Formats: sequence, structure tokens, C-alpha cells
Amino acid sequence: MRDSKSKKKPLVADNRYGRKAPSKKKATPKKPAKPTKRTRGAARRTTKNPKRSLLGLLWAWVWGLIWTVVSRVVLVVVLLIGLAVGYQYLLLPDLNRLLDGRAQGSVTLMDRYGDVFAWRGDQFGGVVTASSVSPHLKNAVVATEDKRFYRHFGVSPRGVASAVRINLREGRGPLQGHGGSTITQQTAKLLCLGVEFDKDQWESEAAYVADCRRTSMARKITEAIYALAMEAKYSKDEILSIYLNRAYMGGGAYGVEAAAQVYFGKNAAELSPAESAMIAGLLTAPTRLAPTNNIERSQDRAATILRLMNEQGYLSAEKTLFWQENPATLSQAAQAKAGGYFADWVMRPENLPSFLGQNTSEDVIIQTTLDQRIQSAAEEGLSWVFENQVREGSEAQAAVVVMSADGAVRAMIGGRQTKVSGAFNRAVQAKRQTGSAFKPFVYGTALDLGYAHNDIVVDEPLCLNIPGSGEWCPRNYTNEYYGDVSLEWALANSLNIPAVKISESVGRENVRKVASDFGIESDLADGPALALGASESTLIEMTGAYAGILNGGSSVTPYGLIELKLQGDDEPMMGSAGGIGERVITESAARELIYMMQQVVTDGSGKRAQLPGWEVAGKTGTTSAAKDAWFIGFTADYVTGIWMGYDDNTPLTGVTGGGLPAEIWKQTMIRITEGEIPRPLPSFTPQAEPSRVPEPVLNNRENVLEQLLRGILGGN
Repeated sequence: MRDSKSKKKPLVADNRYGRKAPSKKKATPKKPAKPTKRTRGAARRTTKNPKRSLLGLLWAWVWGLIWTVVSRVVLVVVLLIGLAVGYQYLLLPDLNRLLDGRAQGSVTLMDRYGDVFAWRGDQFGGVVTASSVSPHLKNAVVATEDKRFYRHFGVSPRGVASAVRINLREGRGPLQGHGGSTITQQTAKLLCLGVEFDKDQWESEAAYVADCRRTSMARKITEAIYALAMEAKYSKDEILSIYLNRAYMGGGAYGVEAAAQVYFGKNAAELSPAESAMIAGLLTAPTRLAPTNNIERSQDRAATILRLMNEQGYLSAEKTLFWQENPATLSQAAQAKAGGYFADWVMRPENLPSFLGQNTSEDVIIQTTLDQRIQSAAEEGLSWVFENQVREGSEAQAAVVVMSADGAVRAMIGGRQTKVSGAFNRAVQAKRQTGSAFKPFVYGTALDLGYAHNDIVVDEPLCLNIPGSGEWCPRNYTNEYYGDVSLEWALANSLNIPAVKISESVGRENVRKVASDFGIESDLADGPALALGASESTLIEMTGAYAGILNGGSSVTPYGLIELKLQGDDEPMMGSAGGIGERVITESAARELIYMMQQVVTDGSGKRAQLPGWEVAGKTGTTSAAKDAWFIGFTADYVTGIWMGYDDNTPLTGVTGGGLPAEIWKQTMIRITEGEIPRPLPSFTPQAEPSRVPEPVLNNRENVLEQLLRGILGGN
């Protein structure tokens, strides 16, 4: 039997309803979870902090207010800018009206053969477009002036910020120095923001231009608005076209077409990369970088621009190196510094109508008498003498004039620096004592009054009492006396006493009149020193007077202008104002004088001027203390005058008219006559006859005082 007291497990039904039997163990409390960032934030949000809540609301309100004000201000500014741009847009004219912005017209000077050799005024070569110029030029301008031109909207904030940063770093004001202007802004400035010149508002055009170029914050803002209007009105290429036509390029050239013609003698469409780079380089400083001022500096600037073109993908490295090693050079006309002294002389106000010239608003064409071959010959001859026969460092100056027998000036040099413009022209502006170069007028007067080349005059000591000046005793250059001499021999050897005696015999007033009629316009001396060249004259006057002797005794007016007409017109507005005038001495007297002047070169003081194969006549001249030295001579075709001296009247050392001036004359004429067939001078052939001793000539000491008195009183 089972023990009823034994312990048995109670019968329990299955947990068919999923209930968990209650555990008899006492539950142990869990540790609280470690707070996380999320729980901490939630706790803070659930914890109310009145102070922090108030600050947050205040900040949100302030920020909202600022945003509202700023956004509305920006909106108003944008609206105002839009209105301003729209207003400027409506004012912008048609494109064609903006391409030629010159205030005055151009003057184109052509030589005797119709070839252009110089320009004056505002030269404009004609309208070009960005697509018609050389692509190298277009690329050079963009690479240099505004590499993001085709990507911005007229104003470059990045460029402005960069410019301001550079200016501040270099110690300048934010708007001083670099401007960060785009090509569009520069074009706006060239247009003076649409303000046209008004002579009632500005004292001069220069003041107008200065006002257009001034820089201020208000000006920059207006400029930016104008640029935006241009971007809306015109295409990029149209804006670039305005810029290429209006920009000043130095040398009087406005626009790239004029610059191409002035500097390189070609159209802007034909420019090489090197030439394009040189023209693009002028945009920053047209006067300082002009190749006519300093070709090396212009070439250096062009080399930099070629590098920029390479960096921006416009030019390969190989071509960049090639054009840097083969820089652009000037045309022949540009090398002559826009015509030099001759062009300056032709453009003097007294040579042109008052309504033309430097201030003309028309485009004028002037044909001149200049022969560029002869001009080059004169420059080469002058340079050769100073390089080979003048001591190094000498500051002596020289001038040269070459003209035909009718007074047509073929070449002119006004100083040793031949490649200049606007410089002091010693050929036409310097009045200097003529010395013995004046004596042909004394002997020409005598021959016209019946004297002959073989008449005798006594070369002997002579003293005259000049009222108010005391005793005056002229001497020969050699300080010797030669007794009875012919007029021919006296002139050939430039004796002073015979010249004074002849002058006093024929009458000073007659000598003065002959010289004046031959073109010596300067005041002539009153005393007996007149015969020795005490009066002052210019080289062009003296050369013109000698041309009168060559042409047979008629006066000439030196001239350089053949005709003047407006561009596009067939009929000239004016013709030559010079040429042969009235007769001064008889043709026979002129021919005999030419013969006497031939002896100066053949056997006299001008031997160094002898020209192999050519007949040459001329006269030397040296003033007191050798302050001036002259030689003026001629062949059958050309009269060439040479002057040499110092600007401050310092005496020349070891120089007479028969020395270096005669050598300059010879070197010039050798080059002028090269390849030409010699022609004889229009002089007479002397007959084999004995020397004459005519009554009027002072040939004995007994009647010297009587004859001198007659001369002083004006008798003949």
C-alpha cells in the first residue's frame, strides 16, 4: 500500500491560454537608463525656462525684421537699377553713331608722288567691326583688357574686388590705380556716359575729356548702369566694335584701323599676331607706349601680351615664341615720326586756311612737295658727317633745306634729331647771322648795275667812322690784303674789304632791296657791316634766295603745299601759295653771278663741296667768333642750304662754312644725285678779255673817301 502521507506534485492543467505563471521570486528593481543627448534635449524642452524662451523669441523677431528690411531694400535697389538701366537703354543711339568719336578731323599729308608720309589731327582710318579686324587683334584685346568679356553681363564683381584689393595692398585708395573695368565699362567711359561736348559748359575739349575720365564712387555707379544698358542694347561684338573704333592709340590715331595704318602701313584686317599685340598694348598708355616714341618699350609690352594670348589659349606656344622673337616694326612713314620737321612746317597756321589745320573738323588731304628719297638722303648725309667728322659728345646743331629752283621744298631737317615731331625747327624758326653767305646779294646788285666779274677792286686796309659807333675797320678772315683783285676772285675767296667797298659803291639801299626782293624778310642791317652778313635770317629764307639766283634772277617763295582738298572731294580748296615771283636782277646778271659762285667751289673757300661730275655753285659763310657756319650751294636741279652752330651761340671750334657745312652739303648731294645724269649750270661762259677797271669801282686810294661818302649818302 502506498503511504498516503507521501508528498506528490499536484496535478496542474496545461497553460493553454499563454499566461505566465506568477513568479514566487520578488522582483528586483532595474537601474535607470543612462540619459542620451536625445533624452537630455527632450528633457530640456519639457523643462520650461522663461528667460531663454523670451530671448529666442526676441532674436527671431529681430532677424525677421532685418531680413524683411534688407530684402525690401534690395528689391527697391534692384528696381531702381532696373529703371535706371531702362532709362539709359532708351537714350542709347543707333550703333553707327557711336563708331567715330573724334572731336576734330584728320589731316593726311602726301608727298610729291601721292604717297602718304604723315598724319595730323585725329586720324581715323574708317569703321571696322570685331569680325572684320584680324582675329589676332580681337584676341589680343580681349586677352589684355577683359578675359571674361564674353561671360559677364557688363560688370565684373570679381574684377572690381580684385582691383580694390590690389589698390589697398599697394597703399592707394580703393578706386585709385587699378579699376577692374570691363571692356563694356571702358567703352562707356569712351562715350563719356552719353554726355556730348558742349563748348559753353567746358573751357576746352581737354577739360571735357578730363571730366569724362575722373573717378569717384558715384561715377563708377553711373558707369556700371550705363554698361548694363549697353549690354542690353548691343551684342558683345557690337560693344567691342565701338571700343575698337573709339579707343585712342597714340600718334593722333583713333581706332585700330588708323593705328594699323599709322604704325604699320596696312589695314587692321592684315595685322600679324606681333602687330596685333603691339596695338593692343597701346590701350593702357597710348602716348607712353606708342612705338613712334619708344619702339623697344612697345615691343616689350607686345611680348607680354603674346604671353597672355598663349595662356588663354589664343596662340600656341610655338607661335608665341616665334612672334616674340620677331617683333613688329614700324612702317617707313612711322619711322619718319609722322613727317618730322617738314610736316610741322606745312601745318603751321600761316600756311593753311584759318578754318583748317590743327583744329579742323573735316578730313583733309594735303599733297606736298616732299620727296621722301631726298629727305632720306639729307638725313643720311647729316648723320654720316656727325658720326665720322664731329667729335663725340658735341652738342652742335645743324639744319638742312633742299628745294627746287622754283622754291618747292623737297626735304627739311630742323636739327640733329631727325625723328621728331613738334620740336624746335632751326631751318625755319632760328634767325642767325648769315656771315659771308650774304655776299652774293652784294655782287648780284653790282652785276645788275653794270659791273662785271672781272672788274678790279683794291683789297687794302679800310676804316670807316660810323656815327654813334666810332671807327670800324673790317678785316679779311686771313688778316692779309691782296691788292688789286677781280670781283670774281674776291667772292671766291670771301674777302671782306672788297665786299664792303662794292656795297658802299652801289649803295646799301640797293643791296638791301635786292636781298629783300630775293626773299630775305628779316630786318637788314643799316650800317656798312650789311655787306658782311651782320643781318639775321633763317635757313629757308637764304636757301630760297639762292634758288632765285639759280632760276635766272626771279624771286621765289618757298612752299611745301601743292593742293588741299577735303576727303571725298575732287576739286581742291586751295593750291600752292609759293613759286616763282617777280624778277629781281637781270638774267644776264644772274648767270654771271652763278659763274662767280662756281669759282667759290672750284678754286675758292667752298672746295670741300665739289661733287664729282657735277657743276656746283655756292657760297660759304662764317660769322664773327664762328658762332654760325653756312654753306648754301646748288646744282642745275636742287638748291641745298646747310647751317651749323650751337643753340646758345657758343662759338664753333675749328669750324667754318667751308668745312663741316660744306661736307654735309656734299654728303647730302652725293646721295641725292646718285644714278642721275649731270646737267650743266645755267651760267655764262666768260670771254677771254682783260680785267676791267670801271669808273665806279673803288680802285685807288685817292677817291676812296669820296666814293664811300657817296655810298653812305645813298649815291650810286
